[in-house]
Amino acid sequence: MLNKIIHYALHNRLVVLAASFILLIAGLYTAVHTEVDVFPDLNAPTVVIMTEASGMAAEEVEQLVTFPIETAVNGSIGVRRVRSSSTNGFSVVWVEFNWNTDIYLDRQIVSEKLAEVSESLPPTVGRPTLGPQSSILGEMLIVGLTADSTSLLDLRTIADWSIRPRLLSTGGVAQVSFLGGDIKEFQIQLDPGLMKHYGVSVDEVV
Repeated sequence: MLNKIIHYALHNRLVVLAASFILLIAGLYTAVHTEVDVFPDLNAPTVVIMTEASGMAAEEVEQLVTFPIETAVNGSIGVRRVRSSSTNGFSVVWVEFNWNTDIYLDRQIVSEKLAEVSESLPPTVGRPTLGPQSSILGEMLIVGLTADSTSLLDLRTIADWSIRPRLLSTGGVAQVSFLGGDIKEFQIQLDPGLMKHYGVSVDEVV
């Protein structure tokens, strides 16, 4: 086979030179117009789903939160792989799509699936949220807050309303998520006697 190629090249020099010249021009054109990136994005379009499940063990999070979300998104159009991680009180699901898909369309598909599965999750579980659109080369920094005299409720309030805005205003920060602590709630208790006295119904209060 090799002898035939050499024999053909020796007896058809013009054809070989013309083919070499065409390949040279094509190579130069490709080299000039090829995009160059110091840190190219090597990961497929991926949508990250994060769900907070306060008070649940890792096994409960996997069975009651992670598994239903995986089942809901696994059959979506363009999904090639679904991975997950379940820890105490927190669930993360990575949904990888095919290379030729649009990341914004992928996020819309996942959002529609989450709207359906959110109704079947336990009432104590937070609403599943989508992670930011960032590269796999990004870095994650984990910071813990501790105090001797401050309660968990006050620590979570400080983290939500003081630390989070400052971190998000820093350049290069894509998202800030919190895990743990007690979330402050405002409850409105209705007095049927006063409502009847002033002629106010429940619908009007709502």
